[in-house]
Amino acid sequence: MKDQILANKILNWYDINKRVLPWRKNLSQKKKQYYTLVSEFMLQQTQVATVIPFFNRFIKNIPDLEALANFDNHKLIKLWEGLGYYSRVRNLKKTAQIVVKHFDKKLPRNYLDLKSLPGIGDYTASAISAIAFNKRIIPLDGNTERVLKRYLYLKKENEINKENLIKKKKIFGYSNRASDYAQALMELGALICKPNNPHCEQCPISNKCIALKKKDFLLTKIKKKNNNKYYLLKVYKDKSKYLLIKNTKFNFLKNFSIFPMQELSKPLSSTDIVNFKMSNMNMNIKIEHKNKVGSLPTSHWIDPKKLKNYTLPTFTKKIVRYLESNK
Repeated sequence: MKDQILANKILNWYDINKRVLPWRKNLSQKKKQYYTLVSEFMLQQTQVATVIPFFNRFIKNIPDLEALANFDNHKLIKLWEGLGYYSRVRNLKKTAQIVVKHFDKKLPRNYLDLKSLPGIGDYTASAISAIAFNKRIIPLDGNTERVLKRYLYLKKENEINKENLIKKKKIFGYSNRASDYAQALMELGALICKPNNPHCEQCPISNKCIALKKKDFLLTKIKKKNNNKYYLLKVYKDKSKYLLIKNTKFNFLKNFSIFPMQELSKPLSSTDIVNFKMSNMNMNIKIEHKNKVGSLPTSHWIDPKKLKNYTLPTFTKKIVRYLESNK
């Protein structure tokens, strides 16, 4: 009964305060499933405000699963350009192709079938199950986790590990409006229980929140080790143009255009080092300007003044901009 009261409070708040988002429109079941799939892929590692214009453009150009399964790869990457983490869009297309071929063009309702699709792990399968199919599952995204941690005052590493959070989320109970409830918990974290300066006075469940009682809203996280990597990046220039190659060597940015690079086994002693962060990898890069170009497979030249005309990852664009500003 207590769980139901909690759920009702959160849902009542959501009904009044939820944001208008393009994937939350009143849609047919088929469109709701497709919109949920696309939005959940885009929202991996990316904030809602950033995703909205990309989502609208994507749906306008690719309105359903069948269109996505047959969409031109180059145009697909161009639509995704700026969102980063390009493996997501490759997996999204692969998922569409599998669904069209093996699931009668319909997103599977079975959790394990969903999880078997490229790019769909535990969280995304849970989110799709709840939001698209109204299954009584509470997906634990960063926003919902934050609400849970503060509501129960979970601080220690053994309290905030994924296994314990999955157990503790039962405190939220369930609702027959499972789709809305999953989104309501996420929305509560996004709009009210913010990482800094939460709006407790507007929170529908603040009367039982232990963090509020203790006046301690600081969140602890399990520390991730940053992976330091060292690279030598070679710059070949012909007049004003730069040489790029297709990346077939590194796991990051696979098959995208990058500068010729090689990984080094030891830290760089030079002070002339450029640092880039990619996911949990610290990339320490020594830039070396070269005069002669040998035989480089799958290479091509780009004009730095026409960057917008190329399909390039953000990492490569950053290098170009760095070179142009440090001539």
